[in-house]
This record gives sequence, C-alpha cells and structure tokens, in this order.
Amino acid sequence: MHLFPRISAIALTVALATPALAQDAEQSPATGQASDSGEASLPDNVIVVTGERIRGQVETDVPPVVELDEADIAAYGADSLADLIEQLAPQTGSASGRGSGRPVFLVNGRRVSGFREFRRYPPEAIVKVQVFPEEVALQYGYPADQRVINFILKDNFSSREVELEYGQPTRGGRSNGEVEFSQLTINGGNRLLFGAEFNTSSLLTEAQRDIIQTESNTPTVAGDPDPAEFRSLASDSESIELETTWNTTFGEGARVPSLSINANLDRSFSRSLSGLDTVLLTDPDGNSQLRAIDDDPITRRTKSTTASLGSSFNAPIADWDLALTVDATRGWNTTRTDQRRDTNALVEAAAAGEIDIAGDLGSLPTGGIEQADSRTYTLDSLLTLTGRPILLPSGEVNVTAKAGFNLDGIDSEDTRNPGVETSLDRRELLAGLNLAIPLASAREDFLAPLGELTLDLGGGVEDLSDFGLLTNWNAGLNWRPSDSLSLQASYSVREQAPGIAQLGNPQIVDVNQPVYDFATGETVLANVVTGGNPNLLAETQRDIKLAASYDFDLFDRSNFRVEYVRNRSDDVTESFPLLTPAIEAAFPDRVTRENGQLVELDRRAVTFAERGSSRIRYGFNFFGRVGSESEGGSRGGRGGMMARIASAARGSSSQGEGQGQGQTGGAPDRARFQQMREQFCSSEGQPDISQLPERMQQRLRGENGEVDPARVADARERICSAEGARNREEMEAARIRLCTGWNAADPAASTPVDLAALPERVRERLAGPDGQVDPERLSQLRARVCAAPDGEGRPGGQDGDAGGAPPADNEARGSGGRGRGGGGGPGGPGGGQGRWNLSVYHTIELENYAVIADGIPQLDLLDGDALSGSGVSRHNVTMEGGLFHNGLGARLSANYASGSQVDDLSFHDLATFDLRLFMNLEQQQWLAGDDPGFLKGARLSLRVDNLFDAHQRVTDETGTVPLSYQPWLVDPLGRTFEIEFRKVF
Repeated sequence: MHLFPRISAIALTVALATPALAQDAEQSPATGQASDSGEASLPDNVIVVTGERIRGQVETDVPPVVELDEADIAAYGADSLADLIEQLAPQTGSASGRGSGRPVFLVNGRRVSGFREFRRYPPEAIVKVQVFPEEVALQYGYPADQRVINFILKDNFSSREVELEYGQPTRGGRSNGEVEFSQLTINGGNRLLFGAEFNTSSLLTEAQRDIIQTESNTPTVAGDPDPAEFRSLASDSESIELETTWNTTFGEGARVPSLSINANLDRSFSRSLSGLDTVLLTDPDGNSQLRAIDDDPITRRTKSTTASLGSSFNAPIADWDLALTVDATRGWNTTRTDQRRDTNALVEAAAAGEIDIAGDLGSLPTGGIEQADSRTYTLDSLLTLTGRPILLPSGEVNVTAKAGFNLDGIDSEDTRNPGVETSLDRRELLAGLNLAIPLASAREDFLAPLGELTLDLGGGVEDLSDFGLLTNWNAGLNWRPSDSLSLQASYSVREQAPGIAQLGNPQIVDVNQPVYDFATGETVLANVVTGGNPNLLAETQRDIKLAASYDFDLFDRSNFRVEYVRNRSDDVTESFPLLTPAIEAAFPDRVTRENGQLVELDRRAVTFAERGSSRIRYGFNFFGRVGSESEGGSRGGRGGMMARIASAARGSSSQGEGQGQGQTGGAPDRARFQQMREQFCSSEGQPDISQLPERMQQRLRGENGEVDPARVADARERICSAEGARNREEMEAARIRLCTGWNAADPAASTPVDLAALPERVRERLAGPDGQVDPERLSQLRARVCAAPDGEGRPGGQDGDAGGAPPADNEARGSGGRGRGGGGGPGGPGGGQGRWNLSVYHTIELENYAVIADGIPQLDLLDGDALSGSGVSRHNVTMEGGLFHNGLGARLSANYASGSQVDDLSFHDLATFDLRLFMNLEQQQWLAGDDPGFLKGARLSLRVDNLFDAHQRVTDETGTVPLSYQPWLVDPLGRTFEIEFRKVF
C-alpha cells in the first residue's frame, strides 16, 4: 500500500535535472522541509512538485470513462453544468437499460442532495470533470445502473451571469425565448448561488404545418372553420424558476464537515388545443353533414407549481466518511379541459327537418370544464458511511454502509368522479452494504502479476408500506491487468416497485387524439385515457454486465470502451403499448369500439409477464490539441519551469545552453522527452542511462558511481506508470495556474492563484506555522517558476512569444483567481493551444422481447412487434465532437437510428445532426481591440438542431404514409435555431 503520492515524470525530471528551481533553505523555509515520504533522497533545498490527486477527486481503482480539465471544459462552450452534461451524453449514457438515465452527481467527490444544487454553476468554476462507469455508484450508496459524474470546483471563484436566448424553427410558426440570471461565489468551502430563469414558447398549430386531417374530423360544409387551425402540435407555455444554494464548511483542510442547503420554486403554465367540437347531422332524406359547431376549440390548460428543499451534510468520523442527503419536493398540478357540448337537440332537430344541416346552427351552451387536481410530495433521504477498516495483504477493503427513509404521496381528484379523492402514500425504509475487497494488487506486491483485482459484493433491503419487503444484491469483479486496460463483470438482482404516480395519478381523458388503428389500417380520432393504475405489480430484475476499457497513446489521449448488458425482468410495469392486434387481444378491456370503430383507448400503465433484452455498446473517445504551444503569447503559452524541463530533455546541463542559437520558443521538446521515457521504461534489467541528462544520471547512481538498481526501480515506478503519465498534464496545469497573472515587475499586483487546484504537497510546503498558505512563500515560488531564466537565454514571463506568464492586467484571464475562470478568456486556460475532441458510440440490440401474459405468444420487438409508437432500432450511433481555438468554437453532435418494422408499417432510418457555433467576443482582437470593455466576458452562440431538417419516414405496405405518422405530426419543429448572448461579469 502506498502511503504517499507518487512523483510524476515531469516532477522527477524537475527535481533531478533543474536544481535552478531550488533556493537555499534560508531563503525559503517552505522548501527546506525534509522529506518523510520514503521517496528517493533529494536535497533539502529542492522543491518537490508532486502529482497527487487533486482535492475532491474520487478515490477508486476503477478508471474514469473520461476526464476533462479546464481547457477541455472550455472547448464545449457550455453555458452551465446542465448544458455541459447534455453535451456529454455519449460518455454519460448508460447501457444498463435500467434507472432514470440521469447519472449520479458528486461535487468535490461528495454526494449532493440533487442535480439542482449545482446545475446553474458556470463551467468556468470547474477545475476538472470525471465520468465513471456504473460500478462506482455502489460506493456512494446507489445501484450500479447509473454512471457517476464528479465536478471538482475551483477554490476561489466569483461571477454574475446573464443569458438571453431566442429561438424558432426555420419553418417558423413558433418561437421561444429565455432570460436567465445567476450569481455564484466560491470562497474555499463556502459557496453561495442565486439563480432565476424565465422561459416562454408560443403555440404551433397543425395548420402551420399543413397537416392533413382525417375524414372523420373534417367538416363537410365549406363555410365551417378548418379544424387544423385549432389543433396544437406544440403548446403555448410559460415558466419561471427561482433557486438558491448555500454551502459552508466547518474548519480547515480536506476532511472537514460541510453543509449545503438549496431551495427551488418553479411555476409553469401551458395551453394546448384539441380541435373543434363537431356533430354529424342527418336530415329526413338521409343526407348527412359533419359540422363544426363554432370556432371555439376544445382547450386544455395546465398549471403546475413545484417547491423543493434539499440539504447535504458530509463529515469525517474517525477514519470513516459520513454523508447525509435529504431532498423534499411538494407539487401542485391542475388540469382544466373543455368538455364536448350536448348535441342531442341538434341531432333531433336535423332528423325532424327543423334545421338546415348545411346552414347556421345557432349557438349551443358550453359543455363545461373537467378539472383534475393532484398534490404530490416526496422526501428522499440517504445516509452513507464509507471507510476502509480492514487491511489485507492485497490492500484495504472499502466498505459502504447505507440507510435511508423515503416518503412519497399523491392526492388526486377530478370532476368526473365528484366527491371521490384518490390518496396514495408510500413509506420506504432501506438499508444496504457494499464491500470492495482487493484480491490482488501490484501496488501492494500481492499476486502482482495479476495487476489490480477487486471483488464487489453488496446487498440491501427495502421495506415499502404498500408492497412489503423488497431485496437486492450484486456481485462484481474489477480487474486492471495493466495501467491501460481495465475489465469489469457484474451480476445483480433487484426487486422494484412501480412508481407511485404510475399507481395513483388522476385519470384524464383527452378528446380528439389521433390514433392509428392497426385493425382497420386507419388513423382515427379517439378519446385517450391516461393516469394511474392501482393494480400494478412489483418487478424482479436480473442483470449481467461485462465491460472493458483500454487507454491508448493516440493524439493527446484516447480510450476505447465496450460493454455487454443482458436484462431479464418479471412482472414489468410498462406504458400501454402500441395498439396492435396482439396487444388488443391481450388487453380487450382497454379498447372501446362502436360498430368496429375505435372510440376510446385506455393508455394507463400495464403489467407484462416478462421482458428481456441484451445489447453491446462500444465507443471511442479522442482528445487532441491544435496550434503550437507558443501561440497565444500572454494568453497561456509555456515557459519558465516547462522550458527548463525541455532543457533537461535536450540533454542540457546548464541553464545557459541555447543562448544565441536563434531559438524562439520556450516550449519543451516533448518528442525528445517522450523518447527518453520510453527508452527508460521499456528496457529490461538495468537501462542504458547514457542518453539521459547528466544530472539525471547522477541521481540514478550510488555512492560507488555505479547505477543503483533500487534507485532505478523507484524511478521506473514513478516515471513509467500510467498515473505518472497522466500527472504530466496536471503538473503543466499547476505551472499555468502559478504563472497566469504573475507580474514579475510588481509581484503585489499579480492575480491570485487558485490554491485548491495545486497539488496538496505544494500547498503543504507553502504553509506557514498557522497551517495556511504563506503569501510570501507563494510569491517566492511563483518568482522562481515563472520569472527565472528559462533555459533558452531569455527570462521567462517577459516575452509573450516565449510563452511566459501573462501580464498583470490579464486578470480576466486568470486561472482560479476571483475572476470568471481560467486563462484564455471566459473559457478557461488556453495554453496557447486549441482543443478538439470526438466521441463515437455504437449500440447494437441483440435481442428485445416481451411476454405480455402466459399463453400469449412472445413479442419480438426486433422483428415486427412493437410496444411503443415505433419499432426498436437494432443499431443506434451517437457522436459528439468539437474544436475550440482562439476563442472560436464549433461542436457537432449526431444521432443515428436504424429502421424497424412493425406489422405492415416500415419505420425508415433516421439520422439527425446538431451544430453549435460560439465565439468569445473578448478574445476577438478585431472586435474588442485592446480594451474589450462591455465585451469582456461576453460570448455569442448559435445553435442549430436537426441541421438537415431530417424526419423519419413511415410507410405502410403500399408505400403510403399513414395520417398519424405524417412527418410534421411526429416532429413538428424540424430544424430549429437558437441565438444566445451570454455575459459573465
């Protein structure tokens, strides 16, 4: 077991080859502390920059699916963490086939009460994002059906943000707007957020998309109004939301208690149209006319209010970590729907010849309004205790114990059943235990040839007041035979109860809804019933998952991940499926017909006897850079320490080498350094150290002048591990943070450093007697790293071309001070280079079937059967990628779904592309000049969804498009664009 962090390859090179970084102990007490880590002996006056974990990282042996640093995050051009998560969908999506689909969220490695606690945080406040596979969720008390996202925050950050957005389809007919404000302050462990948002969208009708009406819905008299003008494809809506979050810590250090409280109030209104009230009139001669009574549409109005309050508390208890989260929500919902008018008098008058069936019908009294009210509440609490109480020869056993108490309730009533109120309440007690047991460990030198092998075992119980006792258990293996390869295998069994809303939502009848009737091959307008079904059963789930992940050297970094998942379930709660003949035969009481014509369909949830599916999902993640490292000058080049590292990599033993040789850059010779590393790490036995810099050779020799095998072994472990390779970027990021905003001429005018983003060992060496970072020691370190000669014959940080520190007036681009974010403007550190990334994932459905009930043939959803409005695609591909350089960014995402067949309907392939372009106005010299003024912190974005206006084509066996599958009826918006202006103060 390693009790102390490893030194990265860059840090070791600095220590061995660049003693110019060190000063006498008398000059800097911070650098004169003796090492007690058992690392290779180093002089007391050497600053050891370590590559340990950034505070707030997740401690696990399971490698992340993807990690993003500040520059990577900036390349996404996201407005908030919610926007960033949306763009990370390929990496955060789970192939488990379970759960809500939303990942588990952590902030600084700790659980939070909910997504709303941090969703409005600007991306500039983030140091790093980590995405982990589902297995990591177990150690935080969640089932292994959700991926885990950890956001590591800057230690000091302050911003006010305003966003204005307008959008509409390119075909017009509808528009939407958004105004958002947020203010965030981060001061160490103390955080405060205020946020407000207003959204509005206008109505879109079928007439605006030229939707063909069914014959049964079209009046036969020319003067009657067009029903398409009174049927909505998208509702008219407005919403307003207010929220605040407060977080504080008690004490100093990494393991101190913290408390977070957040509150949210959301109120929304919507209005939709369901067509006109019609009546079929027949005169005494048998002539008939379908008439619209008037132009007053059947309207549905919904009003919703949701109030939420959440809190999280984290604290150390001896060697254990306690985490408690509580989230409470109260909701009020009212739906008012116009009812059809009583037309019996008209029908009788027409039959008696008393009125002209094609003439004026006069006026009829309204049919009244049906109102459905519901009040809901939820209270979710989870207490976890995590520790490593057992030490085995292979390492420490990670134990996570959890307990929880949840409440759910719904009270509903509607005017269809006056005086009858439905009230459902659920109380849930849960407890569980998960163990991560190391079986082999190369780090601990126990069965070292196997690498890192861990066994996960877990189990739990849930006691529900309306379902009784439910159980779950899981077992899994996590194996890392090498630093670049990881394998996982798991099996889980879980009993799951239906949601309380599926059981008790009020019944609502929507009239005049288009439904495709497979029995007749026609689209008809029918009443559709939705709401809760109290007769649903508990589901039993059994899942197998196999996964592999491989990191390989391509571009900046790359990885490949493949997963196989098999799901089996009994007594499954499902939404009512597509009304095929097989479904109607299985649920005849859900279908109402008159003379063979469908008039009402009950679409409340049902219970299936069995569901099964299996799939393979694999994908690649690529990350790279564009432009030379010296580009951008003061906006984030490399010099100082990294230039001296380059000098070592070129074999230079003196800082003065390179003078007068006409070299213009301060960037390191990365290829040379990588070549040295590969040679040092790949050779068996004693390596040939003759090609290493002289000072490095001296460090590897013993007192007798011969190569010391122990020192070589120690250096190899530190330099050659994947962790050491990853730490090189962390060390460069630390240098950028130290040097960004450094003013060598006037250190007091320098921009503050984000101390939380520095390695812990550096902070310890900078600490004064009171345990706090000594400003004088920090200033001395910055002076050495950023202002000393750079090994190229010029002082680092004095010349933009040398890639040194930015000038003092670059506060807005500082990395972690109380500004908007990192270097390079409102997008994080630029480093003089741009970033690009590409993620591509392909899912192949191997099987997908359903058994509705015993004795009914199995439905093969990949071969003609269906449960939803379309078939199941065998192939799905998602892609997301982008490029960001010099304040200009572009991102492109794509989704492809292969075609499917449902009885005689063919659902053709569909590929959609979304484009996002954004520009940091502050960084555009042609626009902002030397003084950006109002444009400081401003960004302009253009987003185009469904770039090529693609619609899925659905045809029957004759090639005809059924009316209910008209392209603009399925996707009424098509291609849309949004333009956004974002200003960060």
